[in-house]
Amino acid sequence: MSNRQYSPCGTYDPAPAYEDHEPYGPAYPDTYRPAYEARARTVHAGDIAGPWPRQQPETTARPPGRAQARHAARRGKGRSRPDSVRRLIPQALVVAFLAGGTTAFVANDKAIELTVDGRPRALHTFAADVGELLTEEGVSVGAHDVVSPAPGTPLASGDDVVVRYGRPLFLTVDGHRRQVWTTARTVDGALQQFGVRAEGAFLSTVRSRKIGREGLALNVRTERSVTVMADGRPRTIRTNVATVREAVEQAGVVLRGQDTTSVRPDSFPRDGQTVTVLRVKGSKEIREEQIPFDVRRTRDPRLLRGTEVVVRAGRPGTRRVTYVLRTVNGVRQKPRRIESEVVQEPRTQLIRVGTRRHPDSVRGAEGLNWHGLATCESGGKARAVDPSGTYGGLYQFDRRTWRSLGGSGRPQDAPSSEQTYRAKKLYVRQGSSPWPHCGPHLYR
Repeated sequence: MSNRQYSPCGTYDPAPAYEDHEPYGPAYPDTYRPAYEARARTVHAGDIAGPWPRQQPETTARPPGRAQARHAARRGKGRSRPDSVRRLIPQALVVAFLAGGTTAFVANDKAIELTVDGRPRALHTFAADVGELLTEEGVSVGAHDVVSPAPGTPLASGDDVVVRYGRPLFLTVDGHRRQVWTTARTVDGALQQFGVRAEGAFLSTVRSRKIGREGLALNVRTERSVTVMADGRPRTIRTNVATVREAVEQAGVVLRGQDTTSVRPDSFPRDGQTVTVLRVKGSKEIREEQIPFDVRRTRDPRLLRGTEVVVRAGRPGTRRVTYVLRTVNGVRQKPRRIESEVVQEPRTQLIRVGTRRHPDSVRGAEGLNWHGLATCESGGKARAVDPSGTYGGLYQFDRRTWRSLGGSGRPQDAPSSEQTYRAKKLYVRQGSSPWPHCGPHLYR
């Protein structure tokens, strides 16, 4: 049976009384203490130092009454107040320290929205600026990437940080190719970034196609205005084709046979360009033409200087040449040679050229007026020929007389000095009789 006592009101009485004996003193002390307080508490009368009161001799025990029990309880309450205050002081310090740390923790934490290449996510960070945030999140950026705001910008809670990766774009616009970098993630965005007009244009891929980090090759042909002049009538069209030939066909003009255009049919049509269609009609014509012969001269010391003897006469050759005759829009063009074939080879003419010096004089013919005779006979012209073609040279030799005097070829082809030399020899042989009309000039 329990020896605990209860108050009339039914509440628990902290000072129990024992009916038979009280082995540990008049009442239980307050044993709910921290270790450091249990060692330092004050020992009251009837107690000894230590965690438990000393047991009294059984012979001195006297059962206490109810009044004594209440008195002991009041004494226990009085002793517990200083101990409770001492327990609250370190707890209050810990709470204050934790409260201050929590305030600093909350102040440095920032709520940020980070969007990397179009993928947003909300996060909390202690990073001081944008660069630290990217390093913390493992986001590396290159020379062609765009970060907004810049990497050194300080961060505040609620900021938005956007990273756009650069992508290589091999862009060909109207035949002009270049490599550019874009942060757009679609073809349509790249066209807008570089100001390329896509309405009515030809694109090598759809505008909604995504551009990967590895890049993309994009061919764009913008819509252009081209005027086609054909058969005397202009036709203006809007087109995005790649060649002039396609533009002409789109204008409804048909090229037949040798028809062509004023610019190369495979060239790129430019905006505002006028292309003229050339209606061409052509035919071929074969002509035979002469090939001139060569002349080969050989030095001959047996002949007097200035004398040339034709050993073999030259003969021209013959070639067959094919020409193309064209009319362009009704106008005849200059014939164009496209083929040549030699029918007969030319034969080279061979000539011997004298190198022997002429004698200085002819005995019996010196001191006469040879200049006057030449002036009378030929007007002083070494290559003069009479109207009949029989006589030639300064002194109007016929060929028979010329050869009898040692001349070769025609007299009019010989140098003036040789002609005078042969004339002197003729005078020594026949006197002035060969020149019946002009002979008297020799003596003037």
